[in-house]
Amino acid sequence: MKDIEFIGSDIWAIDSGYLRPRMDALHLITHGGRAALVESGTARSVPQVLAALAEAGVAPEQLDWLLLTHVHLDHAGGAGALMQVLRNARLVVHPRGVRHMIDPRKLWEGTVAVYGEAFVRGAYGELIAVDAARITEGTDGMRIDLAGRSIEVLDAPGHAKHHLCFFDEQSRSWFTGDAFGLSYRETHLGDKAFVFPATTPVQFDPVAMHATIERMLERRPEAMVLTHYSRVTQIQRLAADLHRLIDASMEIAEAAANVEGESRQKLIRAALETLLWREAAGQGWAVQGNAAVALYATDLDLNAQGLQSWLEGRQ
Repeated sequence: MKDIEFIGSDIWAIDSGYLRPRMDALHLITHGGRAALVESGTARSVPQVLAALAEAGVAPEQLDWLLLTHVHLDHAGGAGALMQVLRNARLVVHPRGVRHMIDPRKLWEGTVAVYGEAFVRGAYGELIAVDAARITEGTDGMRIDLAGRSIEVLDAPGHAKHHLCFFDEQSRSWFTGDAFGLSYRETHLGDKAFVFPATTPVQFDPVAMHATIERMLERRPEAMVLTHYSRVTQIQRLAADLHRLIDASMEIAEAAANVEGESRQKLIRAALETLLWREAAGQGWAVQGNAAVALYATDLDLNAQGLQSWLEGRQ
């Protein structure tokens, strides 16, 4: 399996190598001899990313922009290491994420609190600070110029308060991070994709997530380009599924409101597994049953934690 794949409109998907193949993607956009990367992958991704750039015929000095949807480490953990190599690039991140790029210690501590230190060190590698002078705050409505190709910034809360999405005018595509859910290719039937929400801790906000999806639809996009994993179409169908599954996830959390301690999270996790199982069967995913659950196992764990955090915030 190649680590880089052309997906049209001068855009390539680059597999970051995080956890397993085709779980986590960066996207390379080229125009007029210049380039931008959406997401950084982890620090451990950097050699693989640089090799993919070389395969696409893009030299590091051609990179003008490194665009981060948010600062969770599968999306942003390699930013500091990449910026050391991409010497002409500026990093764009949500205003709430700037301090974490300048001083990643709290970001590291927060990630360790969710995953545990052994996993974080093994999966993500070392976090490296980014020079504040090379960071641009991504604000709602801002336009990024890539050699004349316009990329618009959307403040996109729901998955996290520090989440951005990027609209590429030329391809009519949103680069969505986790705001348009997860769609692993193993589930797809030909060109027909399926989606599941990402309710990761600790800032999941279902009302904001619904609103962000609707704001993206207002632009009448031709495709959504997800970090997990890459380009999907049939957007109206997927958006309807996401809205329905976000509400179903909320109902699962609310049903566990009177359960205390670790039992609550276990109950939520079990109910999410049942929801995924039924979704795979009802929609006819290419993987079913235990195979579908195994594919989304890490996400189910995180979704359960995020729903518990959301529920605790309401109580």
